[in-house]
Amino acid sequence: MQAAAPDAPESTVPVQRWKAVCAYDGTSFAGWQSQPGGTSLQDVIEARLRVLAKGLVRVHASGRTDAGVHARGQVFHFDLPWRHGAERLLAALRVGLPPTILIKSIRPVANDFHARFSATGKRYEYHLYLGHPDPFIRPYVWPLDRPSAPDFAAMRKAAKVLRGRHDFAAFSAFTGEEREDTVRTLRRLEVVRRGRRVTLVAEADGFLYKMVRSLVGALVSVGFGKLTPEDLRRFLDEGRRTPAVETAPPQGLFLVRVDYPRAAPKRMNAVKRAKPRG
Repeated sequence: MQAAAPDAPESTVPVQRWKAVCAYDGTSFAGWQSQPGGTSLQDVIEARLRVLAKGLVRVHASGRTDAGVHARGQVFHFDLPWRHGAERLLAALRVGLPPTILIKSIRPVANDFHARFSATGKRYEYHLYLGHPDPFIRPYVWPLDRPSAPDFAAMRKAAKVLRGRHDFAAFSAFTGEEREDTVRTLRRLEVVRRGRRVTLVAEADGFLYKMVRSLVGALVSVGFGKLTPEDLRRFLDEGRRTPAVETAPPQGLFLVRVDYPRAAPKRMNAVKRAKPRG
């Protein structure tokens, strides 16, 4: 009986681009982008891929979340020669990551796919809490410990002003990098209250640096009478950042979903998140 041929050496396996979807608790990380101390999400994921690839592998995310910001559906891509299929790659990558990061799915994609530049939209949620939250909730909300609740009708009126296609320069913060186009289409901005929990849902074709947290800060200021919906309209028209727009703290913010054009499946099916045990 003829012996089975050995696996081809890794050097003969073609490089494949992989799309991954992950969730993470951002509390203990210095944001997504790589940092000198190696404490970012990018650093941790790349360190695990370096073990699998026996060399440097760069990951490219749909966007850079700040320190303390969380995600349920962050997307990143990377290039890796891997002959064992998506399911085994998913399992291998999960094994070496901390429990605060979950790779939800991995699948092969075309080489021209880019996690950031191929995206057509994103959805964020920001969570507020009226009063003193449970200690198991506090790391994931902005507590509004005030004598009275905000004016939700005013907040919803202000959200309506902000929806649509505008120059959102007044609701972003720049870091000295080359200034990008600040026009975005805010498709959805809603204020949803369930008891003491308040969720602000934002969907757009893209978001500027700290744009969601600035929108939230502005809406909360409207809710407590510090600003009016007309003030927000004026800020949009003026197109300049103002101290009147407060930046909400990071812990209440979640990147929920990144949207891409529909594409035909590539050779192998995506590996779905395993059902929770117990």
